[in-house]
Amino acid sequence: MRTLSGGIDVEALTAHEVVDLVLERLHPRVALACSFQKEGSVLLDMILTREPRARVFTLDTHLLFPETYRFWAETERRYGIEIEVHSGPSLGRQAATHGDALWRRDPELCCSIRKVAPLARALGGLDGWITGVRRDQSATRAGTPKVGWDDRHELWKASPLADWSDEDVWAYIRERDLPVNPLHERGYASLGCTHCTRPGEGREGRWAGTAKTECGLHV
Repeated sequence: MRTLSGGIDVEALTAHEVVDLVLERLHPRVALACSFQKEGSVLLDMILTREPRARVFTLDTHLLFPETYRFWAETERRYGIEIEVHSGPSLGRQAATHGDALWRRDPELCCSIRKVAPLARALGGLDGWITGVRRDQSATRAGTPKVGWDDRHELWKASPLADWSDEDVWAYIRERDLPVNPLHERGYASLGCTHCTRPGEGREGRWAGTAKTECGLHV
């Protein structure tokens, strides 16, 4: 049976302790997946305070909000880092291959091309990745462990904020005076691509009006 904790009860650890454990055991072959949401603001602060050379990557779908791209640049300036970028095809390339408005006709395929495939490339060569997934975000995330084996990608997956509430996240941001994506202040609780994200609580603004609830990165 695979173990990273050495007998430690990981579920009893705080978010900071989970970060410490994962960095101690896996750095430099572990990276934070950052989508520039408020959970990412928290984890960037926790991780880079502990290890300034920690790796951070993002998935650029080429359809992110302008506010997200500006916040991305602000984040790099704040921490003096260069975030690793993994991308799917640009709008023009995707349209040429699959036709225009693929996000409307086949959102599953769109996410597969723009997110799932780039994630697989991003995780290549790593022993673990860190995410901002929280259990209270949706029913599909309710069983998220703080640290577990990711069978799909064959590496460790850590979610230090798994047992945090939305208010826990905001309390940390206020305490540390952290910058956040301005879209949160406009009612977007969860952020994705421009065509598939609307204001709303929790994840209700993602793929609104469809049965889709996940892009495929975490399920």
